[in-house]
Formats: sequence, structure tokens, C-alpha cells
Amino acid sequence: MSAPAVAAPRLCLTVAGSDSGGGAGIQADLKTMQALGVHGMSVLTAVTAQNSTGVHGVWELPTEAVTAQYRAVVDDMGVHAVKTGMLSSAALVETVAGLLAGTDAPAVVDPVGVSKHGDPLLAASALDAVRTLLLPAATVATPNLDEVAQLTGVRVESEDDMRRAADAVLGFGPRWALIKGGHLDAGGGEAVDLLTDGTEEHWLRAPRHDNRHTHGTGCTLASAVAAGLARGLTVPEAVTAAKEYVTPAIAAGFPLGSGIGPVDHAWRWRS
Repeated sequence: MSAPAVAAPRLCLTVAGSDSGGGAGIQADLKTMQALGVHGMSVLTAVTAQNSTGVHGVWELPTEAVTAQYRAVVDDMGVHAVKTGMLSSAALVETVAGLLAGTDAPAVVDPVGVSKHGDPLLAASALDAVRTLLLPAATVATPNLDEVAQLTGVRVESEDDMRRAADAVLGFGPRWALIKGGHLDAGGGEAVDLLTDGTEEHWLRAPRHDNRHTHGTGCTLASAVAAGLARGLTVPEAVTAAKEYVTPAIAAGFPLGSGIGPVDHAWRWRS
């Protein structure tokens, strides 16, 4: 008698760069997806030589390689949600935006501009392509405050500024904007994020943890949102669940190497 067929889990695809230190990028995305019960798949856009002290080298993959990986996965296996991360050049941004436009699945766009250590990960020449091609393809865009300033020129110093930032990001065409306020000094003891589609507003608040080991926070949050969307949650539900996952991951972030360590994607198993 044959064993009963096992239903496949929901499918989530990350399109991002590799972090050789394992804290951010493709590695963080796949760990997050596994932790949240979806099957993670990957399209590699760049290889970085990276550790706890910074990014020491970047090698971008050809657009043909990115397209081939994407088509191999999506055309055979399908996909329920896509997350994009490091797209370092205008050519990569244009290629990925075109792929997203032809995919019937929600897309979470994390417009990665700089690493946790301040290393640039997006060429200035690619900013216009992010604004005009990638953000319009997004179901949810998830910029942090530095990326908001880079994309829109809006400097966020208060919660009211977060509203202005969200309006500016929504002006480029994503359905929802998630403005991540983790770097907002005015938040005091709270890490405050704003999710809005221009009509609804959802303020997400969590305790701010005094832990410097936060490498990979943005990748992890965006991947957690994508995992929620892949599981059929609404955007507000997916973002709320993602915040509830990433906050303890930040609290459990651990030292690794001589610099900034990663958040702990496996905090649920270590608790």
C-alpha cells in the first residue's frame, strides 16, 4: 500500500544577493521562509564577500542568468509570492521589474540601498529604474528611512514625517507602503512602522531592543511579509505577522565575528 501523497507547502521566491556571512540577503530570506512554513526558492542576483564588518566585494550576475533562474523556477514550480532584495544596477532592476510584471503573484519589494554597515548596494544610476519600473510592480514596498530619503528626498524625523514618506513612496505606484521606522530616534522605546495604501493606516509598534546585532533585519522583515502573502494572508495581516516574527528575532540577535551579528531566524526553536 503506497503512502498518501503529501501536500506541497506554499511557495515563496526571493530574488536577491548572497551574503556569505549568512545574516542577510538570500540566506536570511530562505531561513525566514523556512521558519514561517513556506517553501523558499531563490534567484541569485549578485555574490558578495561579506562578514560582520561589512561588504568587501560585489560581483553582479548577468541579466541572462537572473532571467534563466526565475523562469526555471516559476515556469515549472509556480510561485505564491515573490520578494526582491539587492538589485545593484539599472539593468537588473529593469529585468526583475519585467519578470514581476508577468507573474501573477504578490510582490514584496525591499529597495535595498545600503548594507547595515553603510556599504552602498544600489548604483545611483539605478534609482530612476527603481522608482519608475520596480516600485509600480510592488504589492508592498518596504523601505527603511535611509532608503526613503534616497528614493524620495523626504527626511523622516517624526511620525508625521512617516506619513509624508509613505505618500511619496505610494506616488511611485506600489499598492502598499511599509515605512520602517526602526531608525527613528523620536520613537523612544518603541520601534514604529507605518503601513498604508493611502486610505488605510496601520501603525505597528513593538519594544525597541537594545541589541546592536541586527544584521539582516530588513531582509528578514520583507521575507516574512512575502511568506505571509504566500500563505494567503491579507497585506495588513502579513505585515503584522512579520513584525511579530522579526521583533523577537532582533531581541535574540547574537554576536558573530568582530562586528555586527545577525538577527536569530531560529529564535522560536531556541526559546
